[in-house]
Amino acid sequence: MSAIELDRRDGVLTIALSRPERLNAVDNAMTEELLDVLNELMRDPGTRVVVLTGKGRAFSAGMDIQEGDPGGAGTAEGRAQRLYRAIARGGEVTARLREIPQPVVAALHGPVAGVGVSWALACDLRVADESTRFVVPFTDLGLSAGDCGLSWLLPRLVGPARAAEIAYRSPRLDVERAGALGLITETVPTGTDLEAAHALAGELLAKSPYGLRRTKELLNASLDAPGLRAHLTTETAVQTLAFFTEDLAEGMAAALEKRPPDFKNR
Repeated sequence: MSAIELDRRDGVLTIALSRPERLNAVDNAMTEELLDVLNELMRDPGTRVVVLTGKGRAFSAGMDIQEGDPGGAGTAEGRAQRLYRAIARGGEVTARLREIPQPVVAALHGPVAGVGVSWALACDLRVADESTRFVVPFTDLGLSAGDCGLSWLLPRLVGPARAAEIAYRSPRLDVERAGALGLITETVPTGTDLEAAHALAGELLAKSPYGLRRTKELLNASLDAPGLRAHLTTETAVQTLAFFTEDLAEGMAAALEKRPPDFKNR
């Protein structure tokens, strides 16, 4: 049985973590299946927006500790090697969510815990219903908060001081607190997160494909840019190329004709 479910409609790919009986706890099968899909998206111009959610009552309860040895037993590797590989593959999902050219909208509900927090924060936008609870348990469990990209993502989303507070104190963040910290794009009534995420995906579909993809690239590049002047060089190259795209021609024509642009066939 597959650990994820896919639904492709009109340029939007919905990926659902699908182990609802385990609150979508992450095992090796889920990680590998998700990586296969994300790797395909790197070369998929037909998919314009991705929605990531979880089946059932949770987005994800984190690593499946009942899986035993999460690296997988019965191999020539030692336990440390297997654990390292499993954690590294979870981090690879985080990196791929940032690297795919499509904007990713997370539809969150219920527990968002452990590696589930890292994957949710790796998405570009997050819609959360009122049942959502972010659980960052690492220092209570004898672990560090350097889990699958979390210690890289948190300071960039909430600033270093707030990131330290969250990482050190291992809190449970309800939607009100998470929203105040800037972790949530939109809060919606319980049970409507996927519907709202699809509405947001539809809004993004109306935007320029070139503009959206290059904007995601630039935002990511800015996080590691050595300074403003270096980033300005990258921005200038991307913006100059935009003037030679059909997207710009359609966008300008639509503005002059006072109508919405139609980018879907370009």
